[in-house]
Amino acid sequence: MANKRHKLEEIVQKLRQVDVLVGQAMQRVDAIRKAVNAIQKCHRLR
Repeated sequence: MANKRHKLEEIVQKLRQVDVLVGQAMQRVDAIRKAVNAIQKCHRLR
């Protein structure tokens, strides 16, 4: 199975989500994990 290449808009959306979560006093590593898991869950629902 080939890896999915993310669109530029999806990448920007992830980065913005991480910035918001870090601004809410969440650790950067946890914010990144949360953003990645949200995208993986979205792809599973398709």
